[in-house]
Amino acid sequence: MARISTKVRPLEVWNEAGAAAVMAQISTKVRPLEVWNEAGAAAVMARSPTTVRPVEIWNEASRRRSWRGHRGRVRPVRIEPPPCPWEFPPADTAGDQGLLALGADLEPGTLLAAYRAAAFPMPMTGVRELPWFSPDPRGIVPLGEFRPSRSLRRSARRFTVTADTAFAAVIGGCADPRRPGGWITPPIRAAYERLHSLGWAHSLEVWDAEGTLAGGLYGVEIGGLFAAESKFHVRTDASKVALLALVERLRAAGGERLLDVQWTTPHLAALGARDVARSEYLRLLAVALARPPAF
Repeated sequence: MARISTKVRPLEVWNEAGAAAVMAQISTKVRPLEVWNEAGAAAVMARSPTTVRPVEIWNEASRRRSWRGHRGRVRPVRIEPPPCPWEFPPADTAGDQGLLALGADLEPGTLLAAYRAAAFPMPMTGVRELPWFSPDPRGIVPLGEFRPSRSLRRSARRFTVTADTAFAAVIGGCADPRRPGGWITPPIRAAYERLHSLGWAHSLEVWDAEGTLAGGLYGVEIGGLFAAESKFHVRTDASKVALLALVERLRAAGGERLLDVQWTTPHLAALGARDVARSEYLRLLAVALARPPAF
């Protein structure tokens, strides 16, 4: 199993010049991804207990047609991608700013392995290799502590919320280059759209009375973990309404679940988000991964 290089400097020195100097010193010893040719993929699928159609024909319409009933609800069929050919370092080896490793790729199997290892990707300006983060402390929203205000409850009545009906539009809104601090690059967007087509990434859409997309959020769900990646709004409170709908959906699913928001911002803290130490996050993650999904 190839290891991602972890020879990195603290984030505060990661300007373009510093990044270039560090990157020149990094040698990523990886197994070539080209070994995943059609024959190799066929061999993996032959060992899978579930027969699936080729990934390339799983577009949005065909995926919706494949949903199956489960305890009175419908769930999308999740397609397990080829396994990750990378080995992520232990989360407790991350730097002070949460930078865990550089390298790897955005293949579905890699993304799923990263979330299971408490890591997530976030591109950085001036860094050619893909950065992976595992911050300490970690921001979460304890479902029992989420406290929407009365005004937010009133706002929610003005909107209609759906799930997984406009994933591309939601991630497109989150990736709007006019937003300050944008980090969702075209490769990131394409990677999560592919995860969505495989049944692992989900969106909540918030629609106004005219049927216009007013906001939403998207994230990755593995078992009882929901890793919220980004949200957006073009109408006041629409992104908060999406978060409210997500919390209510996770609560309704029952069991011990983990809503990961990566970093606690003042905006999220006002809604009940808080920081937990990495050791506590890893404990919560292990429990959540064993739960059935809510989507």
